[in-house]
This record gives sequence, C-alpha cells and structure tokens, in this order.
Amino acid sequence: MNARNLLIYLSLLYKGDWDCIYAHLCDKEKKLDPIKVESVADTLKCGVITMVDEDYPVHLKRAFKPPFVLYYYGDISLIKELTNHLGVVGARNVPEYGAEMTNKIVSGLASKLVIVSGLAAGVDGLAHKACIENGGKTVAVLGSGIDVCFPSDNLELYNEIKKNHLLLSEYPGKCAPVAYRFPKRNRIVAALSQNLLIPYAREKSGSSITAGLVLDIGGDVFCVPTRVGENSLCNQLIKEGGILVESAEDVLNELRLY
Repeated sequence: MNARNLLIYLSLLYKGDWDCIYAHLCDKEKKLDPIKVESVADTLKCGVITMVDEDYPVHLKRAFKPPFVLYYYGDISLIKELTNHLGVVGARNVPEYGAEMTNKIVSGLASKLVIVSGLAAGVDGLAHKACIENGGKTVAVLGSGIDVCFPSDNLELYNEIKKNHLLLSEYPGKCAPVAYRFPKRNRIVAALSQNLLIPYAREKSGSSITAGLVLDIGGDVFCVPTRVGENSLCNQLIKEGGILVESAEDVLNELRLY
C-alpha cells in the first residue's frame, strides 16, 4: 500500500486530526480497503503534500506533531525554501494603534520577507493585506478546512491568496473552524516562520502560544510596545527578552537584511 496515499486517506477519514491518524498508524490490527486507499488522491481538487514526499518542507519537521498531510492552493514553492519568512500574529480585536503599526511595519517588510499568518480577523488579515498591497508574498495557514474561509469577511483576501500566494491547512475540504483547531494551527505558523512579529496582542492570547513555539525552535520574537498599564502581551514579552521594535527598519536590522 502506497504510504503517501495511506496518509491522505487517513487524513480525510479523520478530518486532519493528528492524534487519530497517529493512533491508526500504530494499530496494526486495523485493515483498510487498498482500492479505496490508492484512489483517494484522485478525489482532491486542491494540492496536497505529505510527510513522506521528498519536497515536504524540512522546517515543518521541527514542529510539534508535524502535520502528516497539508492541503493547499496556490504557490507551494513559497514554503520550499524557508530562507526569509516572518510570522505575524496578534489580536483579533485590534485598536487603531495596533492596526496602524501592523500596516506600517509589514508594508516596509513586504519586499524583503514572505509574511506568514493565519488569515484571522484583526492583525492576521491586516498583515496579509499590507504585504499584498506592497508587492510581497504571503502564506495563510488556516484553522479550518482548506475550502472554508473563516472569518467570512476575509473572503476576498482568501481568494486573492488562493490565486496568487499560498493557502495551507492540515484540515481537508470543509472541516469547520472549531475553536480547538486554531491553537493547533499555530504550530504550523511557528514552524514556517523563522521569527515572529507581534504588532499588538493581549496577554494570555493565542499569540502567546505562537511566540512560545517560535522561541522553542530558536527564533526571535519582535514586539511593538504599548502604553504602560495596558493588557499587553508585547510589553510582557519585552520584559522577558522579546525584541522591542517600532519600525520595519528595526526588524530588518535585527535580521541583518539591510
């Protein structure tokens, strides 16, 4: 039985759930119809890359529970060579200051770095838009099935990235954007991002998970400071060793991309 088709079959069967796929692979007693397994890849309308493929990005293998299968639309070459990638994450409900800083900094980075984010409301969507509007390339990692745009307000952005950039998900088809899938999505954002920019986020948010994952793999976390007394993840991370940045030039200087 072809290992690649087996992974795709199990991913579809278990709707991308890593633990269920792994448990099935470990259970030698479970039997599958080889005809169904071998023909499953032909049913997909999107692109697919699996852990056993030669071109599976090596950086993804450093993720916690590296995805067995990734579904995609767009330019998969954007993650083949992870030389200058930067993750950008932050609050979904972002104030004017956070939106302004996201747009300002990402606009200045678009020509130098591939921007990786999660297509969420707030900072994520703003980062994708600023990158695209300034001629850059961006990768969106979804917390839903590859054929589901969430939030629906980002449909125009979803379609633009699908056509001219790269959409990724470990969840097939129309898997719902349920809450538990988004923290799992963060590990993929972290693995594809050598470093991370947080323009604005609150403490104890999903951004803190992504920041921790990036630090675990040896990357840097760049933080935009806010006023004293705010519920600010950025200020807290700066106290703990995060790198304070106020402009695109600050980020480029830290990365030595002058």
